[in-house]
Amino acid sequence: MGRLVMKFGGTSVADLDRIRNVARHVKREVEAGHQVAVVVSAMAGKTDELVGYVEDASPDYDRAEYDMVVSSGEQVTSGLLAIVLQEMGVPARSWCGWQVPIRTTGMHAAARISAIPPENLLKSWDEGRVNVIAGFQGISPEGRITTLGRGGSDTSAVAVAAALNARCDIYTDVDGVYTTDPRIVSKARRIERISYEEMLELASLGAKVLQTRSVELAMVHKVPLRVRSSFDAPDSPLQVMEDGRGPGTLVCDEDEVMEEQVVTGIAYSRDEAQVAVRRVKDKPGIAASIFGPLAEAGISVDMIVQNVSTDGFANITFTVPRKELRRAVEVLEREKINIGFEGLDTADNVAKVSIVGIGMRSHAGVAAKMFRTLSEKGVNIEAITTSEIKVSVLIDEAWLELAIRALHSAYGLDAA
Repeated sequence: MGRLVMKFGGTSVADLDRIRNVARHVKREVEAGHQVAVVVSAMAGKTDELVGYVEDASPDYDRAEYDMVVSSGEQVTSGLLAIVLQEMGVPARSWCGWQVPIRTTGMHAAARISAIPPENLLKSWDEGRVNVIAGFQGISPEGRITTLGRGGSDTSAVAVAAALNARCDIYTDVDGVYTTDPRIVSKARRIERISYEEMLELASLGAKVLQTRSVELAMVHKVPLRVRSSFDAPDSPLQVMEDGRGPGTLVCDEDEVMEEQVVTGIAYSRDEAQVAVRRVKDKPGIAASIFGPLAEAGISVDMIVQNVSTDGFANITFTVPRKELRRAVEVLEREKINIGFEGLDTADNVAKVSIVGIGMRSHAGVAAKMFRTLSEKGVNIEAITTSEIKVSVLIDEAWLELAIRALHSAYGLDAA
């Protein structure tokens, strides 16, 4: 029927029983006539364990050796899955990243994929085998093993699908992308189709279903991407139809989204901290003097608000990842003379809530409804950022779940 890349995350391959379950999913697709490549993560918790070994061995570890150690988790999983498939009568071969080869940049622990020559995988398909590929890893121009950063197996899968001109199914522990976190909103519903742009925004704003880089890659190469549950019964008739209908959520081009919602989903992030730089001179270059040193220190800044007073001074407030708050303050204190601020205020009890939807482009009043809804619930907004298809607000974390539930209802996202 076609070419298919199937990706299974850590919870899906957590032990041998789950690996056998994965193998049954793969066998179903092989019997349906697909040429199948499988990309696997390490078993759940294994990468954290390996990272812990490296950090215990040396706080100042060699990043090339770090990659050598932490990439081994995926190697174990790919070998075990190939063995189980063979036991089930499905010809299979495991591949490390360097064997494919998945060529990357030389930035260890955060490499980027540069090319995947498909010849080896195509030859294996011609010989009737399933290709089982260790995700998260590749090979540098110097011939060393590299890793792609946490969540990199999603990126591996999409890149392999692009190289093979294949569809990509991402199997995880949920049965698709939801309008928001079902643990917070019981009426959250599964989205049938979502555009690449919407999925990219949701992923970058806190939704954990897909890794941001994998969505970017799928959008660039037009890879049909489907999120499915590995815990559905492997022998159930959950086939993807030729028109794209099927289980899970399809991530696709905007013009393939049949029913355009004004707001498609609501994302949130608790990993936020706020920094307020008090009373700096309102003059050209002051923002650069604050954000330049933070950028040089590798600290990402998100929401920014500047309030100007009538006496020639301003307050500049912004957010950073919560784990980077201490370092951000240290950087600013070192630069105090250059910046000339009078004080720093910080808060780590804030959270970000975002509404996302391609329908925002053609509908007025979407942001106003968000602000009104939060106001009616007594939720104070501390900062706002917008793009063409999203609005994000910063609020007190104590109000987060109430805000998500209120917005989910306000935009008509509750399941009937």
